[in-house]
Amino acid sequence: MNRERITKSFLWLATLVGGPLVGAKLFDLLVLAGAWSAHPPTSLAMMPYGKAWPVDTGVFFIPFSAAMLIAGFGALTAGWKTPWRYRWLLCLPSIGILILLVLTVLAFWPMNAALYYHGIGSPKDTITDAQSIAMTRRWVQLDWVRVAGATAAFVSALRALTLPWPAKVSAKDPPIVRAILALALAGVVAFIAWFVSNL
Repeated sequence: MNRERITKSFLWLATLVGGPLVGAKLFDLLVLAGAWSAHPPTSLAMMPYGKAWPVDTGVFFIPFSAAMLIAGFGALTAGWKTPWRYRWLLCLPSIGILILLVLTVLAFWPMNAALYYHGIGSPKDTITDAQSIAMTRRWVQLDWVRVAGATAAFVSALRALTLPWPAKVSAKDPPIVRAILALALAGVVAFIAWFVSNL
């Protein structure tokens, strides 16, 4: 299999999972989050967690995000020798989804827990009503960042897929660029291992 075919296979995967991912993220933000963020702190009881919700939204988002991450980095690795005018389109899905996953872990997981505990009056609750209102507002604002990032990743993968494959091969990257790429890929593998172990 040549590099073009491998790259385009990964781009097909990125577009096939990216479209539903963007649609589901919009639904999650506008419908689910729209309900539980409407009038905090009382509306926080409608957060989609706990016994009242038989399915966790993560059951959908985690595998689709993981597939997008694998597809993005697969396409970037296979298409690394393409010129930068094409290669930058391969960078967006991989790096973009990675940044969104890190944002989810660092910002959303703690906010989800804090808001959920406050909404159900849990003994683990550590925030006030005023803090819950401000945190809910911040959650919604940051979630628009996730929607925009997921959209950019999807559109760039789709654009790369529809462009003609570059005939030119870029000049060999200097050793420092190859070392940075190797470190980045090792970091992605480490993050995925940590992410999966903390589910």
